Amino acid sequence: MLQRSLQFDRAQLEEDSVRVRRKLDFLVLPMMMITYMLSFLDKQTLNYSNAYGLQTDTHMTGDDYSWVVSALYFGWLCGAWPWNMLLQRLPIAKTVGTMLIVWGAICMLQAAVFNTGGFFAVRFFLGLFEACISPSWVLLTSMLWTREEQSLRSSFWLCTNGLASILGSLLAYGTGTAEGLAIANWKLIFLIVGALTLLWGFVILTYLPDGPHNAKMLSEYERIVAVWRVSHNQMGIKNPTIKSYQIKEALLDGRCYLLYMAGMGIGILNSGVTNFMSAIIKGLNFDPLRTSLMQAPGGAFEIVGCLSLGYVSQYRNMLGISVILGCLPGMVGLIGLLTIPIDHRYALLAMCWMQNFVGAPIILNWTLAGVNVAGHTKRTTTLSIYFVCFVVGNIVGPHMFLSKEVPRYPTAIKGLLGTYCAVILFQSMYTVWCWVENRRPGRASLVAVQEDLLEGYQDMTDKENKHFRYRI
Repeated sequence: MLQRSLQFDRAQLEEDSVRVRRKLDFLVLPMMMITYMLSFLDKQTLNYSNAYGLQTDTHMTGDDYSWVVSALYFGWLCGAWPWNMLLQRLPIAKTVGTMLIVWGAICMLQAAVFNTGGFFAVRFFLGLFEACISPSWVLLTSMLWTREEQSLRSSFWLCTNGLASILGSLLAYGTGTAEGLAIANWKLIFLIVGALTLLWGFVILTYLPDGPHNAKMLSEYERIVAVWRVSHNQMGIKNPTIKSYQIKEALLDGRCYLLYMAGMGIGILNSGVTNFMSAIIKGLNFDPLRTSLMQAPGGAFEIVGCLSLGYVSQYRNMLGISVILGCLPGMVGLIGLLTIPIDHRYALLAMCWMQNFVGAPIILNWTLAGVNVAGHTKRTTTLSIYFVCFVVGNIVGPHMFLSKEVPRYPTAIKGLLGTYCAVILFQSMYTVWCWVENRRPGRASLVAVQEDLLEGYQDMTDKENKHFRYRI
Protein backbone atom coordinates (compact mmCIF):
# COMPACT_ATOMS: atom_id res chain seq x y z
CA MET A 1 0.00 0.00 0.00
CA LEU A 2 2.85 2.39 0.74
CA GLN A 3 4.30 1.83 -2.74
CA ARG A 4 0.90 2.69 -4.21
CA SER A 5 0.69 5.86 -2.10
CA LEU A 6 3.82 7.21 -3.80
CA GLN A 7 1.85 7.37 -7.04
CA PHE A 8 -0.35 10.11 -5.61
CA ASP A 9 0.43 13.80 -5.19
CA ARG A 10 1.92 14.53 -1.74
CA ALA A 11 -0.23 17.64 -1.26
CA GLN A 12 -3.36 15.60 -1.98
CA LEU A 13 -2.28 12.90 0.49
CA GLU A 14 -1.66 15.55 3.16
CA GLU A 15 -5.12 17.01 2.61
CA ASP A 16 -6.87 13.63 2.64
CA SER A 17 -4.94 12.43 5.69
CA VAL A 18 -6.89 14.93 7.82
CA ARG A 19 -10.17 13.32 6.74
CA VAL A 20 -8.80 9.84 7.41
CA ARG A 21 -7.56 10.85 10.86
CA ARG A 22 -11.00 12.21 11.73
CA LYS A 23 -12.64 8.98 10.62
CA LEU A 24 -10.29 6.98 12.82
CA ASP A 25 -10.89 9.39 15.72
CA PHE A 26 -14.68 9.18 15.48
CA LEU A 27 -15.14 5.52 14.51
CA VAL A 28 -12.21 3.50 15.91
CA LEU A 29 -11.14 5.47 18.98
CA PRO A 30 -14.58 5.26 20.70
CA MET A 31 -14.53 1.46 20.36
CA MET A 32 -11.07 1.39 21.95
CA MET A 33 -12.27 3.69 24.73
CA ILE A 34 -15.34 1.60 25.61
CA THR A 35 -13.27 -1.59 25.57
CA TYR A 36 -10.64 -0.15 27.89
CA MET A 37 -13.33 1.24 30.20
CA LEU A 38 -14.88 -2.22 30.53
CA SER A 39 -11.49 -3.85 31.18
CA PHE A 40 -10.86 -1.40 34.02
CA LEU A 41 -14.39 -1.80 35.35
CA ASP A 42 -13.86 -5.57 35.48
CA LYS A 43 -10.78 -5.04 37.64
CA GLN A 44 -12.58 -2.55 39.88
CA THR A 45 -15.55 -4.79 40.64
CA LEU A 46 -13.64 -6.25 43.59
CA ASN A 47 -13.03 -2.77 44.99
CA TYR A 48 -16.73 -1.84 44.77
CA SER A 49 -17.96 -5.19 46.09
CA ASN A 50 -15.68 -4.79 49.09
CA ALA A 51 -17.88 -1.94 50.32
CA TYR A 52 -20.90 -4.28 50.59
CA GLY A 53 -19.67 -7.10 52.78
CA LEU A 54 -17.62 -9.20 50.38
CA GLN A 55 -14.90 -9.82 52.97
CA THR A 56 -17.44 -10.77 55.63
CA ASP A 57 -19.40 -13.15 53.40
CA THR A 58 -16.27 -14.90 52.11
CA HIS A 59 -14.49 -14.86 55.50
CA MET A 60 -11.51 -12.86 54.17
CA THR A 61 -9.06 -11.09 56.45
CA GLY A 62 -7.41 -7.83 55.39
CA ASP A 63 -4.29 -9.74 54.33
CA ASP A 64 -6.42 -12.25 52.40
CA TYR A 65 -7.96 -9.35 50.50
CA SER A 66 -4.48 -8.05 49.58
CA TRP A 67 -3.60 -11.46 48.11
CA VAL A 68 -6.86 -11.63 46.17
CA VAL A 69 -6.09 -8.17 44.76
CA SER A 70 -2.63 -9.40 43.78
CA ALA A 71 -4.05 -12.55 42.15
CA LEU A 72 -5.22 -10.58 39.13
CA TYR A 73 -1.72 -9.20 38.68
CA PHE A 74 -0.14 -12.64 39.05
CA GLY A 75 -2.33 -13.70 36.14
CA TRP A 76 -1.37 -10.57 34.24
CA LEU A 77 2.29 -11.31 34.97
CA CYS A 78 1.98 -14.82 33.52
CA GLY A 79 0.23 -13.45 30.43
CA ALA A 80 2.26 -10.29 29.78
CA TRP A 81 5.15 -11.79 27.81
CA PRO A 82 3.15 -14.48 25.91
CA TRP A 83 0.46 -12.01 24.87
CA ASN A 84 2.98 -9.47 23.58
CA MET A 85 4.70 -12.12 21.48
CA LEU A 86 1.42 -13.69 20.29
CA LEU A 87 0.13 -10.29 19.20
CA GLN A 88 2.98 -10.18 16.69
CA ARG A 89 1.27 -13.09 14.90
CA LEU A 90 -2.43 -12.78 15.81
CA PRO A 91 -4.97 -10.24 14.46
CA ILE A 92 -5.36 -7.65 17.21
CA ALA A 93 -9.09 -6.94 16.95
CA LYS A 94 -10.13 -10.59 16.70
CA THR A 95 -7.93 -11.46 19.68
CA VAL A 96 -9.28 -8.66 21.87
CA GLY A 97 -12.90 -9.40 20.89
CA THR A 98 -12.54 -13.06 21.82
CA MET A 99 -10.83 -12.24 25.12
CA LEU A 100 -13.59 -9.76 25.99
CA ILE A 101 -16.10 -12.59 25.79
CA VAL A 102 -13.88 -14.84 27.90
CA TRP A 103 -13.08 -12.38 30.65
CA GLY A 104 -16.70 -11.15 30.75
CA ALA A 105 -17.73 -14.72 31.56
CA ILE A 106 -14.97 -14.99 34.18
CA CYS A 107 -16.10 -11.72 35.78
CA MET A 108 -19.63 -13.12 36.12
CA LEU A 109 -18.20 -16.31 37.63
CA GLN A 110 -16.97 -14.30 40.65
CA ALA A 111 -20.58 -14.10 41.85
CA ALA A 112 -20.47 -17.87 42.46
CA VAL A 113 -17.28 -17.82 44.56
CA PHE A 114 -17.62 -18.24 48.33
CA ASN A 115 -14.07 -18.30 49.75
CA THR A 116 -10.63 -16.72 49.46
CA GLY A 117 -9.07 -19.56 47.45
CA GLY A 118 -11.85 -19.45 44.89
CA PHE A 119 -11.53 -15.70 44.47
CA PHE A 120 -7.76 -16.01 44.08
CA ALA A 121 -8.18 -18.58 41.28
CA VAL A 122 -10.87 -16.66 39.40
CA ARG A 123 -9.03 -13.33 39.68
CA PHE A 124 -5.83 -15.02 38.45
CA PHE A 125 -7.52 -16.14 35.23
CA LEU A 126 -9.21 -12.76 34.84
CA GLY A 127 -5.76 -11.15 34.88
CA LEU A 128 -4.32 -13.78 32.54
CA PHE A 129 -6.85 -13.03 29.81
CA GLU A 130 -7.04 -9.26 30.42
CA ALA A 131 -3.25 -9.04 30.00
CA CYS A 132 -3.78 -8.73 26.24
CA ILE A 133 -5.65 -5.41 26.27
CA SER A 134 -2.96 -2.83 27.14
CA PRO A 135 -0.28 -4.09 24.70
CA SER A 136 -2.98 -4.55 22.04
CA TRP A 137 -4.10 -0.94 22.32
CA VAL A 138 -0.51 0.39 22.40
CA LEU A 139 0.25 -1.56 19.20
CA LEU A 140 -3.01 -0.64 17.45
CA THR A 141 -2.55 3.03 18.33
CA SER A 142 0.94 2.96 16.81
CA MET A 143 -0.50 1.39 13.62
CA LEU A 144 -3.31 3.92 13.11
CA TRP A 145 -1.98 7.27 14.32
CA THR A 146 1.26 9.20 13.88
CA ARG A 147 3.78 9.45 16.70
CA GLU A 148 2.73 13.04 17.39
CA GLU A 149 -0.93 12.00 17.62
CA GLN A 150 -0.48 8.88 19.73
CA SER A 151 -0.04 10.39 23.20
CA LEU A 152 -3.38 12.25 23.05
CA ARG A 153 -5.25 9.27 21.53
CA SER A 154 -3.74 6.96 24.14
CA SER A 155 -4.82 9.44 26.82
CA PHE A 156 -8.36 9.28 25.48
CA TRP A 157 -8.63 5.52 25.82
CA LEU A 158 -6.88 5.39 29.19
CA CYS A 159 -8.88 8.30 30.63
CA THR A 160 -11.89 5.99 30.43
CA ASN A 161 -10.49 4.51 33.65
CA GLY A 162 -11.83 7.70 35.20
CA LEU A 163 -15.16 7.27 33.44
CA ALA A 164 -15.23 3.66 34.68
CA SER A 165 -14.65 4.93 38.23
CA ILE A 166 -17.62 7.27 37.92
CA LEU A 167 -19.94 4.71 36.34
CA GLY A 168 -18.72 1.99 38.68
CA SER A 169 -19.42 4.15 41.72
CA LEU A 170 -22.95 4.87 40.48
CA LEU A 171 -23.49 1.19 39.68
CA ALA A 172 -22.24 0.19 43.13
CA TYR A 173 -24.55 2.77 44.72
CA GLY A 174 -27.50 1.48 42.69
CA THR A 175 -26.88 -2.15 43.56
CA GLY A 176 -26.26 -1.20 47.17
CA THR A 177 -29.72 0.37 47.48
CA ALA A 178 -31.47 -2.62 45.88
CA GLU A 179 -33.62 -4.55 48.34
CA GLY A 180 -35.26 -7.95 48.30
CA LEU A 181 -32.60 -9.54 46.09
CA ALA A 182 -32.16 -13.31 45.97
CA ILE A 183 -28.37 -12.80 46.03
CA ALA A 184 -26.01 -10.54 47.96
CA ASN A 185 -25.68 -6.99 46.58
CA TRP A 186 -21.96 -7.38 45.93
CA LYS A 187 -22.59 -10.36 43.63
CA LEU A 188 -24.88 -8.28 41.41
CA ILE A 189 -21.97 -5.97 40.56
CA PHE A 190 -19.96 -8.86 39.10
CA LEU A 191 -22.94 -10.12 37.07
CA ILE A 192 -23.84 -6.76 35.50
CA VAL A 193 -20.29 -5.75 34.55
CA GLY A 194 -19.44 -9.23 33.27
CA ALA A 195 -22.55 -9.39 31.08
CA LEU A 196 -21.85 -5.96 29.54
CA THR A 197 -18.26 -6.98 28.79
CA LEU A 198 -19.30 -10.26 27.18
CA LEU A 199 -21.82 -8.57 24.86
CA TRP A 200 -19.33 -5.85 23.87
CA GLY A 201 -16.90 -8.55 22.77
CA PHE A 202 -19.18 -9.42 19.84
CA VAL A 203 -19.23 -5.75 18.75
CA ILE A 204 -15.42 -5.65 18.68
CA LEU A 205 -15.24 -8.91 16.73
CA THR A 206 -17.56 -7.42 14.11
CA TYR A 207 -16.40 -3.83 13.64
CA LEU A 208 -12.88 -3.14 14.98
CA PRO A 209 -10.04 -3.27 12.38
CA ASP A 210 -6.76 -5.11 12.97
CA GLY A 211 -4.89 -2.24 11.31
CA PRO A 212 -5.21 0.26 8.44
CA HIS A 213 -5.17 -2.53 5.85
CA ASN A 214 -8.60 -3.95 6.79
CA ALA A 215 -10.43 -0.96 8.29
CA LYS A 216 -14.00 -1.48 7.05
CA MET A 217 -14.92 2.14 7.69
CA LEU A 218 -12.28 3.34 5.18
CA SER A 219 -12.40 3.12 1.39
CA GLU A 220 -9.53 1.46 -0.50
CA TYR A 221 -7.97 4.86 -1.20
CA GLU A 222 -8.40 5.95 2.43
CA ARG A 223 -6.59 2.80 3.58
CA ILE A 224 -3.68 3.77 1.32
CA VAL A 225 -3.71 7.24 2.90
CA ALA A 226 -3.82 5.69 6.39
CA VAL A 227 -0.72 3.60 5.60
CA TRP A 228 1.06 6.64 4.13
CA ARG A 229 0.27 8.66 7.27
CA VAL A 230 1.92 6.23 9.68
CA SER A 231 4.93 5.66 7.40
CA HIS A 232 6.21 8.97 8.80
CA ASN A 233 6.57 7.24 12.18
CA GLN A 234 9.74 5.51 10.90
CA MET A 235 8.73 2.51 13.03
CA GLY A 236 8.02 -0.16 10.42
CA ILE A 237 4.89 -2.30 10.19
CA LYS A 238 3.50 -5.37 11.91
CA ASN A 239 5.69 -8.28 10.84
CA PRO A 240 4.77 -11.86 11.88
CA THR A 241 8.41 -12.97 11.63
CA ILE A 242 10.20 -12.96 15.00
CA LYS A 243 13.74 -11.63 14.46
CA SER A 244 16.28 -12.81 17.02
CA TYR A 245 18.67 -9.90 16.47
CA GLN A 246 15.88 -7.47 17.40
CA ILE A 247 15.22 -9.39 20.62
CA LYS A 248 18.93 -9.14 21.44
CA GLU A 249 18.93 -5.41 20.68
CA ALA A 250 15.92 -4.92 22.97
CA LEU A 251 17.67 -6.78 25.81
CA LEU A 252 20.87 -4.74 25.42
CA ASP A 253 19.28 -1.29 25.05
CA GLY A 254 20.15 0.34 28.38
CA ARG A 255 17.85 3.27 27.69
CA CYS A 256 14.84 0.95 27.89
CA TYR A 257 15.77 -0.25 31.39
CA LEU A 258 15.12 3.22 32.77
CA LEU A 259 11.67 3.00 31.23
CA TYR A 260 11.14 -0.42 32.81
CA MET A 261 12.03 0.89 36.27
CA ALA A 262 9.66 3.83 35.86
CA GLY A 263 6.98 1.39 34.70
CA MET A 264 7.44 -0.78 37.78
CA GLY A 265 7.09 2.26 40.03
CA ILE A 266 3.95 3.38 38.22
CA GLY A 267 2.55 -0.15 38.66
CA ILE A 268 3.03 0.12 42.44
CA LEU A 269 1.20 3.45 42.44
CA ASN A 270 -1.59 2.14 40.22
CA SER A 271 -2.48 -0.90 42.33
CA GLY A 272 -2.46 1.09 45.55
CA VAL A 273 -4.84 3.69 44.16
CA THR A 274 -7.26 1.39 42.34
CA ASN A 275 -7.69 -1.27 45.00
CA PHE A 276 -7.55 0.55 48.33
CA MET A 277 -9.44 3.81 47.77
CA SER A 278 -12.72 2.33 49.00
CA ALA A 279 -10.97 1.02 52.14
CA ILE A 280 -9.40 4.42 52.85
CA ILE A 281 -12.65 6.31 52.23
CA LYS A 282 -14.68 3.84 54.29
CA GLY A 283 -12.13 4.34 57.08
CA LEU A 284 -13.10 8.02 57.16
CA ASN A 285 -16.44 6.95 58.69
CA PHE A 286 -18.51 6.94 55.51
CA ASP A 287 -21.15 4.22 55.24
CA PRO A 288 -20.95 1.73 52.32
CA LEU A 289 -23.34 3.69 50.07
CA ARG A 290 -21.54 6.98 50.63
CA THR A 291 -18.20 5.22 50.15
CA SER A 292 -19.33 4.14 46.68
CA LEU A 293 -20.53 7.61 45.71
CA MET A 294 -17.46 9.35 47.11
CA GLN A 295 -15.19 7.51 44.66
CA ALA A 296 -16.90 9.03 41.61
CA PRO A 297 -15.19 12.48 41.74
CA GLY A 298 -11.83 10.71 41.65
CA GLY A 299 -12.75 9.47 38.19
CA ALA A 300 -13.32 13.05 37.06
CA PHE A 301 -9.83 13.95 38.36
CA GLU A 302 -8.37 11.14 36.26
CA ILE A 303 -10.19 12.24 33.10
CA VAL A 304 -8.98 15.84 33.51
CA GLY A 305 -5.41 14.73 34.26
CA CYS A 306 -5.15 12.32 31.33
CA LEU A 307 -6.65 14.63 28.72
CA SER A 308 -4.89 17.83 29.83
CA LEU A 309 -1.44 16.24 30.02
CA GLY A 310 -2.16 14.20 26.90
CA TYR A 311 -2.79 17.48 25.09
CA VAL A 312 0.36 19.11 26.49
CA SER A 313 2.46 16.07 25.56
CA GLN A 314 1.74 16.62 21.85
CA TYR A 315 4.05 19.61 21.82
CA ARG A 316 7.70 19.15 20.96
CA ASN A 317 9.90 17.89 23.81
CA MET A 318 6.98 17.79 26.27
CA LEU A 319 6.16 14.07 26.52
CA GLY A 320 8.73 13.19 29.20
CA ILE A 321 8.03 16.40 31.12
CA SER A 322 4.30 15.59 31.06
CA VAL A 323 4.98 12.27 32.82
CA ILE A 324 6.79 14.14 35.59
CA LEU A 325 4.05 16.79 35.86
CA GLY A 326 1.47 14.00 36.19
CA CYS A 327 3.25 12.72 39.32
CA LEU A 328 3.00 15.99 41.25
CA PRO A 329 -0.75 16.06 42.17
CA GLY A 330 -0.55 12.52 43.56
CA MET A 331 2.46 13.45 45.68
CA VAL A 332 0.62 16.47 47.09
CA GLY A 333 -2.35 14.24 47.91
CA LEU A 334 -0.18 11.68 49.70
CA ILE A 335 1.44 14.38 51.82
CA GLY A 336 -2.06 15.59 52.70
CA LEU A 337 -3.14 12.09 53.72
CA LEU A 338 -0.16 11.93 56.08
CA THR A 339 -0.50 15.36 57.66
CA ILE A 340 -4.17 16.47 57.67
CA PRO A 341 -5.96 15.65 60.98
CA ILE A 342 -8.28 12.64 60.78
CA ASP A 343 -11.36 14.69 61.75
CA HIS A 344 -11.02 16.77 58.54
CA ARG A 345 -12.49 13.96 56.50
CA TYR A 346 -13.58 15.99 53.46
CA ALA A 347 -10.08 17.45 53.10
CA LEU A 348 -8.71 13.90 53.32
CA LEU A 349 -11.31 12.82 50.77
CA ALA A 350 -10.00 15.45 48.33
CA MET A 351 -6.48 14.09 48.87
CA CYS A 352 -7.80 10.63 47.93
CA TRP A 353 -9.30 12.00 44.72
CA MET A 354 -5.94 13.51 43.75
CA GLN A 355 -4.45 10.01 43.62
CA ASN A 356 -6.40 9.39 40.43
CA PHE A 357 -4.02 11.70 38.56
CA VAL A 358 -1.73 8.65 38.39
CA GLY A 359 -3.59 7.69 35.21
CA ALA A 360 -1.73 10.41 33.28
CA PRO A 361 1.84 9.19 33.96
CA ILE A 362 0.68 5.60 33.36
CA ILE A 363 -0.52 6.21 29.81
CA LEU A 364 2.22 8.68 28.86
CA ASN A 365 4.88 6.24 30.06
CA TRP A 366 3.22 3.50 28.02
CA THR A 367 3.24 5.86 25.04
CA LEU A 368 6.99 6.33 25.37
CA ALA A 369 7.44 2.55 25.36
CA GLY A 370 5.40 2.36 22.16
CA VAL A 371 6.70 5.32 20.14
CA ASN A 372 10.40 5.26 21.01
CA VAL A 373 11.13 1.71 19.86
CA ALA A 374 11.14 0.71 16.18
CA GLY A 375 11.26 -2.74 14.61
CA HIS A 376 8.21 -4.91 15.32
CA THR A 377 10.03 -7.69 17.18
CA LYS A 378 12.05 -5.19 19.20
CA ARG A 379 8.93 -3.20 20.04
CA THR A 380 6.92 -6.25 21.13
CA THR A 381 9.88 -7.51 23.18
CA THR A 382 10.30 -4.12 24.83
CA LEU A 383 6.58 -3.88 25.56
CA SER A 384 6.64 -7.43 26.97
CA ILE A 385 9.41 -6.58 29.43
CA TYR A 386 7.79 -3.25 30.23
CA PHE A 387 4.41 -4.80 31.06
CA VAL A 388 6.06 -7.54 33.14
CA CYS A 389 7.73 -4.81 35.22
CA PHE A 390 4.45 -2.87 35.41
CA VAL A 391 2.62 -5.96 36.64
CA VAL A 392 5.32 -6.77 39.22
CA GLY A 393 4.74 -3.27 40.58
CA ASN A 394 1.00 -3.92 40.72
CA ILE A 395 1.64 -7.10 42.72
CA VAL A 396 3.89 -5.30 45.20
CA GLY A 397 1.61 -2.28 45.71
CA PRO A 398 -1.25 -3.86 47.70
CA HIS A 399 1.14 -5.40 50.23
CA MET A 400 2.31 -1.96 51.31
CA PHE A 401 -1.14 -1.45 52.89
CA LEU A 402 -1.05 -3.06 56.34
CA SER A 403 -4.47 -3.95 57.79
CA LYS A 404 -3.40 -2.84 61.27
CA GLU A 405 -2.84 0.72 59.97
CA VAL A 406 -6.44 1.42 58.86
CA PRO A 407 -7.53 4.04 57.86
CA ARG A 408 -4.43 6.18 57.17
CA TYR A 409 -1.98 3.45 56.13
CA PRO A 410 1.14 5.55 56.96
CA THR A 411 3.61 2.88 55.81
CA ALA A 412 1.90 2.62 52.42
CA ILE A 413 1.63 6.40 52.00
CA LYS A 414 5.34 6.89 52.72
CA GLY A 415 6.20 4.03 50.38
CA LEU A 416 4.10 5.55 47.59
CA LEU A 417 5.78 8.93 48.10
CA GLY A 418 9.19 7.31 47.72
CA THR A 419 7.94 5.49 44.63
CA TYR A 420 6.84 8.77 43.04
CA CYS A 421 10.32 10.20 43.64
CA ALA A 422 11.91 7.14 41.99
CA VAL A 423 9.60 7.42 38.96
CA ILE A 424 10.53 11.08 38.50
CA LEU A 425 14.24 10.21 38.74
CA PHE A 426 14.07 7.37 36.19
CA GLN A 427 11.88 9.40 33.84
CA SER A 428 14.27 12.37 33.97
CA MET A 429 17.27 10.15 33.20
CA TYR A 430 15.40 8.51 30.30
CA THR A 431 14.43 11.88 28.81
CA VAL A 432 18.00 13.20 28.98
CA TRP A 433 19.35 9.99 27.39
CA CYS A 434 16.90 10.29 24.46
CA TRP A 435 17.82 13.98 24.03
CA VAL A 436 21.51 13.05 23.82
CA GLU A 437 20.74 10.29 21.28
CA ASN A 438 18.84 12.73 19.06
CA ARG A 439 21.86 15.05 18.99
CA ARG A 440 24.31 12.28 18.23
CA PRO A 441 26.18 12.69 14.90
CA GLY A 442 24.64 10.54 12.18
CA ARG A 443 21.01 11.12 13.19
CA ALA A 444 19.16 12.55 10.19
CA SER A 445 17.04 15.68 10.41
CA LEU A 446 13.36 15.51 11.24
CA VAL A 447 12.43 16.10 7.61
CA ALA A 448 12.63 13.05 5.36
CA VAL A 449 12.05 13.01 1.60
CA GLN A 450 9.23 10.87 0.24
CA GLU A 451 11.56 8.04 -0.82
CA ASP A 452 12.84 7.77 2.74
CA LEU A 453 9.33 6.80 3.85
CA LEU A 454 9.90 3.39 2.27
CA GLU A 455 12.87 2.90 4.57
CA GLY A 456 10.74 3.95 7.52
CA TYR A 457 8.13 1.36 6.62
CA GLN A 458 10.64 -1.49 6.58
CA ASP A 459 10.98 -3.59 9.72
CA MET A 460 14.06 -1.71 11.00
CA THR A 461 14.92 -0.90 14.61
CA ASP A 462 15.42 2.60 15.94
CA LYS A 463 19.18 1.98 15.99
CA GLU A 464 19.22 0.83 12.35
CA ASN A 465 17.05 3.59 10.91
CA LYS A 466 19.04 6.82 10.64
CA HIS A 467 15.81 8.81 10.20
CA PHE A 468 14.37 7.70 13.56
CA ARG A 469 14.24 10.33 16.30
CA TYR A 470 13.18 9.71 19.89
CA ARG A 471 10.24 11.61 21.34
CA ILE A 472 11.09 13.37 24.58
